[in-house]
Amino acid sequence: MNKNNNFIPYGRQTIDSDDIRAIVKVLRSDWLTQGPAVKQFEESLAKYCGAKYAVAVSNGTAALHLAYLAAGLNANDEVITTPNTFVATANMLLVTGAKPVFCDIRLDNYNLDETKIEKLITPKTRAIVPVHFGGHPCNMDKILSIAKKHNLLVIEDACHALGASYKNKKIGGISDMSVFSFHPVKSITTGEGGAILTDNPDLYKKITHLRTHGITKDEKGFNVMTALGYNYRITDIQTALGISQLKKLDKFVKARQRVFNMYKTELANVKEIATPSINKKVVSSNHLFVIRTKNPAKRNLLADFLKQNGIGVNFHYPTVYSHPYYRENGYHDLKLKNADLYNNTCITLPLYVSLTKSQVKYICNKIREFFKKYE
Repeated sequence: MNKNNNFIPYGRQTIDSDDIRAIVKVLRSDWLTQGPAVKQFEESLAKYCGAKYAVAVSNGTAALHLAYLAAGLNANDEVITTPNTFVATANMLLVTGAKPVFCDIRLDNYNLDETKIEKLITPKTRAIVPVHFGGHPCNMDKILSIAKKHNLLVIEDACHALGASYKNKKIGGISDMSVFSFHPVKSITTGEGGAILTDNPDLYKKITHLRTHGITKDEKGFNVMTALGYNYRITDIQTALGISQLKKLDKFVKARQRVFNMYKTELANVKEIATPSINKKVVSSNHLFVIRTKNPAKRNLLADFLKQNGIGVNFHYPTVYSHPYYRENGYHDLKLKNADLYNNTCITLPLYVSLTKSQVKYICNKIREFFKKYE
């Protein structure tokens, strides 16, 4: 166990007195849900990201679902995405009936390999869903160029990437739609929550309509259901927290960047592992720090050793197609060279705003200790 006998989690939220006061203010107000805080949060988020519209919803998975529904995806469609993501990215495609087509990944930043997208396009392809893994933006110039050439939609899964920038433009205001998550380990939190950002007024109208059961008001002011929608609403309690957190987002990103850079420095000479690269044309939100063991046989041993020493490592992510459900439903024979290698070698180290320099040094010392022990 570490010297303070305290477990170091892989991620955690940062909540201060301003956040608590914002929540209490809503709790004492007339609106707990569907009130002014929701709209204020949406407007603040859209402004920060440089988008015209933002729709806040109950979680990131709901945001993905609504984005796919607004895009009109159905059982005749294929969508190209990455296998290195949380299953929700692909699961919500399956829910619409669309087929996820997995593109292999890069081994420098673990994003989908944009040079391998075009060969996967067929007459059924309707969209590309890049995931900004760990908060590091994908090569959006190349992806948008491919999409334009083949008349495809681009829906960014930016759940890791709030606060990140691509060529001086904030993620969230670049493509047809961008999806965010506000889970506690993300850039900011609303407890649970998500959002879809877009510049397209038609997509915005569809998303807001489907968020609340597909109900709208007729000319007499009566509620009428005109589409099969969902209850994907978010509360004023959550969005009041989001408004407060959003004011501190840039500070959070800088704090995460300091931790990321400390890891890079501390682990630079550990030859048994690979660390992620950063493209100088982007600013990452530094959501995750993932290392890879060069010897796959050492991955689980290292993970166990770190856990035994009070360090909460994780795995982001098992390849989507490796999960039993996907293996049993059409992806049994799929193999992608880089994704499979990554799947067998990745370990996520702790990274969050309040992680201290001494904790980072402790973690890195334990990694060095492991390789000395098992060399």
